[in-house]
Amino acid sequence: MHGSSLLQRGWQAVERRFNRPKVRISFDIDDTLACQADHAAAEHSKLPAFVHRWLGEPLRSGTRALIRDLRRQGCSIWIYTSSGRTPSYIRRWLMLYGIRVDGVVNSDRHQHALARNGLGHAPSKLPSAFDIDLHVDDSEGVRLEGVDHGFRVLVVCPQDEQWAQKVKDAAVDVQAQLAWQQPHRYEMPVRLRPQALASRNDAIALGL
Repeated sequence: MHGSSLLQRGWQAVERRFNRPKVRISFDIDDTLACQADHAAAEHSKLPAFVHRWLGEPLRSGTRALIRDLRRQGCSIWIYTSSGRTPSYIRRWLMLYGIRVDGVVNSDRHQHALARNGLGHAPSKLPSAFDIDLHVDDSEGVRLEGVDHGFRVLVVCPQDEQWAQKVKDAAVDVQAQLAWQQPHRYEMPVRLRPQALASRNDAIALGL
C-alpha cells in the first residue's frame, strides 16, 4: 500500500507538470486595458459608478470576454505595467469586473528583475524575466525593445475595435511556436495518454 501511495503521488506530480498553462500572456494597463473615454468604450458593470471612481478606472470594452476566451485556451493571465500601481490595487480593480489574474508586475518588481539580471541598458519592460510568452502593449517602443531583448510583443492601438481578436490570434500563433520550439511543454495533454494510464493502473493493482 505504501508503494501504491508513492506511485500515485508520483503520477499526480507528472499530471501537475503537464497541466500547467501553455502560454503566459501579460497586458499593459495604460492605453491598453484602461483607455481614455474618447479612445475606446468601457466595459459595463453592475456596480454603481461611484464604486468605480473610488476603487478603479474604466476597463476597456471586450476585456472580460477576451480573458475568458484566453483561459479556455489554457493561457495564464498577467499584468505588466511600468506604473506604480500596487498589485493589490490592480487585482481589486480587475475583480470589480470579475477578472482574476495570475501575476502582476509593476515598476518596483520590474526594477528588481533588471537588477537581478544585471542589465545596463535597461528596457522599459522585460517579460522574459517572468517567463511571459507574449506581452500586449500599445507602445511601438516596447515592441522594438522586444526585438532587441528577445521577447514577443503584440501592439494594439486604443482605437482598434478588433484588438481582442488580434490578441487571440497572436496567442494561437505563440502556442504553435512554443509547441515547435519547446516540445517538452506539450509531450502530454491534459488527460494522460492511454498507455500511461494503463501502466499506472497496472502498477497500482500490483501494489508497486
